[in-house]
Amino acid sequence: MDTEAHLTITQMASATGLSADTLRWYEREGILPRVARTGAGHRRYGPREQGLVHLLIALRDTGMSTAGMKHFVELLAEGAASHGRRITLLQEGQALLAARRAELELAASALENKISHYEGLIARGLDCDGGPVSGEVQRCQAVRV
Repeated sequence: MDTEAHLTITQMASATGLSADTLRWYEREGILPRVARTGAGHRRYGPREQGLVHLLIALRDTGMSTAGMKHFVELLAEGAASHGRRITLLQEGQALLAARRAELELAASALENKISHYEGLIARGLDCDGGPVSGEVQRCQAVRV
């Protein structure tokens, strides 16, 4: 076994931001196929497992359920015959991301509008109700923490 290309569970956790417990749980639940082990029983993540863990993180980040992730891994075990079904699952992930992007764009727009509103009030020396504010309040308005 080429040990340079294989990572321990601690190294894998560090490389991915997942905890070692999460990696073990993924393996126990069948989301990640059984990882090769040393003679002492220590997990060794080879390039294939490393790539799969990174893909699983991407799938999770789309909002895909752990059941969906497990199904994807089951399809991997079927080989080339499951390419079309894998594409379908990945396209569902793309659709989830597109919906999240749209939600984030709406949130970003709402924040930009509110920032512009407050900047306009400050520039005109006004309170939220449109009334004038004192010089002391104007000085406080300009303070950003």
